[in-house]
Amino acid sequence: MSSLMDPNGSLMSALRRMADIVLVNIMFCLVCCPIITIGAALTALHASMQVLAAGRDEQGDTVVRTFIRTFKEDFLPSTILWMVTLAMIAFLLLYYTVVQRMSGGLSRVYHITFYALVLIFLFGFQYLYPLEARFRLRTRDTLKNAWMLSIAAAPWTLLSLLLTAAAVYITVFMNPDAFNMAVFIWTVAGFGVLAYLSSFIFLRTFHRLGVFYELQDVDTGEQTEGALFMDEDHRKEDLMTFEDSVSDPDWNRRTDPEKEEQHREWVKSTTGRGKKR
Repeated sequence: MSSLMDPNGSLMSALRRMADIVLVNIMFCLVCCPIITIGAALTALHASMQVLAAGRDEQGDTVVRTFIRTFKEDFLPSTILWMVTLAMIAFLLLYYTVVQRMSGGLSRVYHITFYALVLIFLFGFQYLYPLEARFRLRTRDTLKNAWMLSIAAAPWTLLSLLLTAAAVYITVFMNPDAFNMAVFIWTVAGFGVLAYLSSFIFLRTFHRLGVFYELQDVDTGEQTEGALFMDEDHRKEDLMTFEDSVSDPDWNRRTDPEKEEQHREWVKSTTGRGKKR
C-alpha cells in the first residue's frame, strides 16, 4: 500500500498526468467558446500535450503554463490557420451541396471525388496545429508541410485518424442515447486525452523524419526557425519546403556540401511557389 501512495510512484505519476489532462481540457473548452479562438486553443492544447507526452512536465515545463503561454504567443498565426481551415470546410460543404443535386453516373464520380477531398483534408488538418505548436513557420509553409508530412508519414497519419474515429465512435455513435454522457466526457477530458495519445504519434513521426522535441540548436543554443526537417546537425536553412520529391529516401539526409549549397541558392532564387528542380 505504501508503494502505491509513493509520490514518485507510477500510480501517483499517472494520476498527476490525468489531472493535468483534465485541467488543460477544461481550459481548452472554455477558450473555445468564441469560435474565432479555436485555432489558438488547438495549438495550445497540442503544445501542452506534447510537453506531457515527451515527459518535459517532469523537468519543470508545466502543461498549464505551456497552454497559457502558447495561446498568447501563437494567437495570431493560429487564428489565421483557423480561418484557412474554416474556408476549406466551407468549400467542402459547398462542394457536397452541389454534388447532392446531381444525378446519374456523373453524380457518383463527383461523390467519389468529394470523399477523396475530405480524406486529403483530414490527412493534413491533423498536423496543422501540432506543427504550429512546435515550429516558427509562415502560414503557407505550415500548410504545405502539414500535407506533405501527412503523406511522408502515411501509416502514422492513418493511425492517428483511426484513433480519432474510434474515440468519436465509442463516445458518440456507439450509444446515441447517451448524448449527455458524451458531452460530459469530451468537456472534462475527451479532447485532452485524444490530443495526448495523438502526441505520441506526432512526436514519433517527427523523430522518424529527423525532427526532435528540442527547439534549440545543440551547439549554439539558438532556437530553430523556419526549418522543420533537420539533419543530425540541426541545420536551420529552409530546406524543408519539399521542393524535392518525398519519393527520394535521402531528401532529409543530404551529405554533399556542393549539392546543399546549390539547393540553398535555388531556394533563395525561387518565389516559393513549389517549383521543382
